[in-house]
Amino acid sequence: MTAFQDSARLAQGEPAPAPCYHCGLPAEAGISAEVGGGLRHFCCQGCRAVCAAIHDAGLQGFYRRTPEGQLLGPPPEPPKDLALYDLDEIQQEVVTGSADEREVNLLVEGIHCAACVWLIEQGLGGVDGVREARVNLTGRRLRVKWDSTRVRLSALLQRLADLGYAAVPFDPQAAEGSIQRENRRLLYRMAFAGFAAMNLMWISIALYAGADQGEYRGLFHWIGLLIATPTLAYSGWPFYAGAWRGLRRLRLGMDLPIAIGASITYLYSLYVTVGGSGHVYWDTVVNFLFVILVGRYLEAISKRRAVSATQRLLDLQPRVATLRKDGEESIVPIWAVRPGDVMLVRPGETIPADGEVIRGRSRVDESMLTGESTPVARAVGDSVSAGTLNGTGSLEVQVAAVLRDSALGRIVELVESAQASKAPIQCTADRIVPWFVAVTLALAAVTFGFWVRQDAETALMAATSVLIITCPCAFGLATPMAIAVASGTGARHGILVKNGAVLETLSSIGHFVFDKTGTITEGRPRVIAVRDVGGEWPLATPAAWSEPRRRQLAVAAALEGHSEHPAARAVVDLAEAAGVRHKALAVDDFAAEPGHGVSARVDGSALVIGTADWLARNGIAVTAGLADEGAGADAGDGTVFCAIDGAAALRFTLRDRPRADAADTIRALRADGIRVTLLTGDRRRVAEAVAAEVGADQVIAEVLPADKDAVIGGLRDAGQRVAMVGDGINDAPALVRADVGIAVGSGTDVSIASADIVLIASELDRVRDAGRLARRTLRVIRQNIGLSITYNVIMVPLAMAALITPLVAAVSMPLSSLAVIGNSARIRGFVDADRPRRSRGGA
Repeated sequence: MTAFQDSARLAQGEPAPAPCYHCGLPAEAGISAEVGGGLRHFCCQGCRAVCAAIHDAGLQGFYRRTPEGQLLGPPPEPPKDLALYDLDEIQQEVVTGSADEREVNLLVEGIHCAACVWLIEQGLGGVDGVREARVNLTGRRLRVKWDSTRVRLSALLQRLADLGYAAVPFDPQAAEGSIQRENRRLLYRMAFAGFAAMNLMWISIALYAGADQGEYRGLFHWIGLLIATPTLAYSGWPFYAGAWRGLRRLRLGMDLPIAIGASITYLYSLYVTVGGSGHVYWDTVVNFLFVILVGRYLEAISKRRAVSATQRLLDLQPRVATLRKDGEESIVPIWAVRPGDVMLVRPGETIPADGEVIRGRSRVDESMLTGESTPVARAVGDSVSAGTLNGTGSLEVQVAAVLRDSALGRIVELVESAQASKAPIQCTADRIVPWFVAVTLALAAVTFGFWVRQDAETALMAATSVLIITCPCAFGLATPMAIAVASGTGARHGILVKNGAVLETLSSIGHFVFDKTGTITEGRPRVIAVRDVGGEWPLATPAAWSEPRRRQLAVAAALEGHSEHPAARAVVDLAEAAGVRHKALAVDDFAAEPGHGVSARVDGSALVIGTADWLARNGIAVTAGLADEGAGADAGDGTVFCAIDGAAALRFTLRDRPRADAADTIRALRADGIRVTLLTGDRRRVAEAVAAEVGADQVIAEVLPADKDAVIGGLRDAGQRVAMVGDGINDAPALVRADVGIAVGSGTDVSIASADIVLIASELDRVRDAGRLARRTLRVIRQNIGLSITYNVIMVPLAMAALITPLVAAVSMPLSSLAVIGNSARIRGFVDADRPRRSRGGA
């Protein structure tokens, strides 16, 4: 029942219906129950059941935490077939964790306020098997951790339904569908208001033509009332609902001035219609509602386009996959694909899941991941990713990861997280908006008080114009729109930003610290020389190596095969290129000392591989011949020593080239006034040679992995704002310690999880792009705030001077929001046109 219906009943002398004890809506006769020691009346059976469940669970404190007069609304319908969510086939799409302890994100309908948050967290927290329940009020999301051996997901969803909330596992596509439904409802309200405005136009023409002085004056006024009343009730409902939500949380929302302006104009016209003197403004009520709804609909469409990066990424995920098993092919939905299955990917098809090519050869367009539009060759043993486009060849791929566990799924999750986050500057804006609305109401009151002494109608129209034309909406959109666009744009260019606060921090970074191996350099060192006590090995002719030498390389490669260090990979590559068999050798008692070396027993021999200091710590002296040769190596070369059964046997000389774009990236950063430091555990002379080649300002060398964190901490303690760029496991603590951690996409999962920004591809020029994206985003945020303030500074005085009608105000108001949205969209062109770049594809 609407407020207008209640007013009509009161006008006829009927008593107002009692409010529902649970939700506050008018109660229905016959729906009551003894709850909490008294007879309670309810609007529906759902409210009665929910109230009984709350009291039975001992959670009646919910009603004490709900503000007086709170209008919750009846409980939503719970989802059907809850038992389906217990199936592993369904849960694998939305649930993470082990077989026992699981975690899920739920999208909850019916959350209204902090009291709802308390009720849900307390209600689920008391369920046996629930480890944690945390509600995000803004996103209406619920994160639950539970023991699946003690309670089922369907039982948790049913528990929420008993408490009055409908919850389903969060799905970005479902969320996108929710946005579409909301936009459709907005379109219906707009169309209703437009139809009413067209009909009221004829009434207004008749009144302006002189009918307001004739015998049909009252008839036209009542017809206007009949048209305007349902329009205000239906089309104006979003503004009243938004205003009420703000008031019950003791916050002045952006819809409050519009609701007050519409109500005052409606009530004044109602007064004139029922017998007062003056002019009616039914057309004004309907027209400015229609215009504001048009503006809001355009805002919604523009915002959806501006932040639709997530949907574009989701669109890359195929809905089905072709599986090959026992020589037969079958098409199955993507959620039915399991790791280990073999997919057939035909020419021109999108790859459905991450995996490894086991048969076939093709070229794959990976622009959605790397931004590089040139297809890359993929053959047996190579990895492919979901969402990438197969070229002219046919591939058989063994599945490694599906849906949210795939690289595409992780990208979508990161983009969503960033778009939902708040930067510090946005928190400031959020605190200002309520004061903004309060000032608007005060200005409207001052305007009405000034003009009412001269003419009541002028006072009414001027005050209404002030209420409508002030636009805190643009101020509120200034930051979230910019962050949402920046996050989506970054994803299209291979830059994944985990949260909005990072963009604000990165924009003020003055010192970049780069890890050397795998970040500044290619991370793929190769052995350029091998020496033993007998002299230099002829690397060009491995067939000429003696059997003892091949045996030495075999045991060294067997041990290095257990290490993740790039130098170890170089030794293994040398052995495989020379045809030396090493994989069958037994490796026991393996031990690694990060930054020093490894040791183990290989096929009965004791091996120690690493730096000269590492050998010395194990009681092994490097022979003079090996040491002298190492001292004479080029400055940029690294050395690895190998001792077998307590005696130094081999010295490997390795060379790792800087990335092709390293020097240009560092030069560009320095041109922007940013200091660049090279941080590495390598020897100083090697690090200095690389730093000189790429142009770094400073070198911090011979730093153990455990000490990298302390180095970053020292720089921050000295008052510097530091960004750390790395890729290895040993970089993870430093990435966390830095003001901003940046992980290159070729890095380990640990470093990527520890970083604030992830570069999907291993191109260093993305580091500068990330900084420029952050600075442009912050600049656009400030411009948006400036636009909002400038608009209000100009337009509000005009409205107070009665130079603007409510209809003109309604036309002007959404324009400022659209200006903010359009200005935020400029972030998508953050790559300088005059800067040579590879062509970009992307999502």
